[in-house]
Amino acid sequence: EDQRFEVRIGINLGEVIVEGDDRYGEGVNVASRLQQLAEPGGICVSEKVSKEVRQKLAFAFEPMGEQRVKNIAEPIYCYRVNLQLPRAAPVGRLTSLELPDRPSIAVLPFTNMSNDPEQETFVDGLTEDLITDLSRCAGLFVIARNSTFAYKGRPVDVRLAARDLGVRYVVEGSARRAAGRVRINAQLIDAVGGDHIWAERYDSSLEDIFAVQDEVTAKIVEALVGRLAGQPARKRPTSLEAYDLCVRARGVSFQTGLGAREARMLLEKAIGLDPDYAEAHSLLALNLWLGWLFWNEPKETNQPRALAEAQRAVALDPNDAGNRWLLGIILGHERRFRESDAEFEATFKLDPNHADAWAMRSDLITLRGDAVKGVEFVKRALRLNPHPPGWYYWMAGQAYYALGDYQSAVDALRKPETYRTTSRRILAAALAQLGRLDEARQEAEFFLMSDPYFSIRHWATSQPFDDEEVLQRFVEGYRKAGLPD
Repeated sequence: EDQRFEVRIGINLGEVIVEGDDRYGEGVNVASRLQQLAEPGGICVSEKVSKEVRQKLAFAFEPMGEQRVKNIAEPIYCYRVNLQLPRAAPVGRLTSLELPDRPSIAVLPFTNMSNDPEQETFVDGLTEDLITDLSRCAGLFVIARNSTFAYKGRPVDVRLAARDLGVRYVVEGSARRAAGRVRINAQLIDAVGGDHIWAERYDSSLEDIFAVQDEVTAKIVEALVGRLAGQPARKRPTSLEAYDLCVRARGVSFQTGLGAREARMLLEKAIGLDPDYAEAHSLLALNLWLGWLFWNEPKETNQPRALAEAQRAVALDPNDAGNRWLLGIILGHERRFRESDAEFEATFKLDPNHADAWAMRSDLITLRGDAVKGVEFVKRALRLNPHPPGWYYWMAGQAYYALGDYQSAVDALRKPETYRTTSRRILAAALAQLGRLDEARQEAEFFLMSDPYFSIRHWATSQPFDDEEVLQRFVEGYRKAGLPD
């Protein structure tokens, strides 16, 4: 047992060329990259493999989303094989999620019924907007976009999807956009009882699309919780072209410098068409903020512009929670904590289901010295978004580390969704605090490969700490792991 080796396994279906002892080809290349994505002792498979074997094996296949890997042109959609979890159980958990104490709902990605694949982004935008509008209803528990879009492009058993996400109700539908018109079919299903509660077809001019979105939202809310005094309406764009550009920008990954630059170009064009389009200003603020945080863009120019764009978005539409939480983040990183708190309070009053805001609130509250609340907030975010982006686990690991629960920090930061990101520095520190110095130093070395200019001193001055004890706990861990002062 002491001599046991843990291996990583990647499996793909594809062409393999055999020449003597050599094996190469597309099948081998992809399998090799999947192996690198697997956890130690884990198995990562391509979507092709999952489709072939998932009904024949009593294991759960947990979606990892699209992954961009070296020397492969297109992203690979892949799955992690859970060898201990039966196939019938919800993805990624040993037990079912308990249903919330209020009506719970997930909106699955609408199907694009147009012959034009270019309309895929438009249809995704409709789904995203419906999730956002339902999320603003305090009487509902609404699953976040990232989790429901894990089902995009695949046949879905509504009952299993509802069980996986921990909800009772599911919305599914389709949309077709052509010749200046849009046709939308939507239905609300009770996934527990199997009943269709509500269904409707809308055929309208494209100019009326936002009115249709509002009606669909109102019908679903009325069916589940009755007529409520709703939140003040979000301000809609006046230009459909600007809306299209903004939706395209939403779909561009901000996780790479190239993607961020493409999104920025789209957003600036949208603002040029509709200067009062609040969401475009808000997304541009996020883009600029991430630019100096992750892509080595100049803080001196990006920071004030990001703040100005975020303030402009709130001034244009104070009733959009997406605008308020983003301003809260930027103010928090400027150590304007009271103003930041006010923006987050406004966010959750407008949208209590905003998973990203809960996760980011965890980040700021942890660095200010309240790691107990940090853990509480990120757990709330994970319940609203059971298949989250990797940075949620980064926030969880950070909060556990600040709390002194180093093993829980390691468990969170070794999740495949966040492992191999710059969160590795916290993983290295947690391992060091546990006395696992060889592992800690190896993780520190890996981290420095991706961030060779990191220094503890620069990091400490750039983070919005408001608690010296928490700051020194991180500094101590980094030094133990061998990160440079």
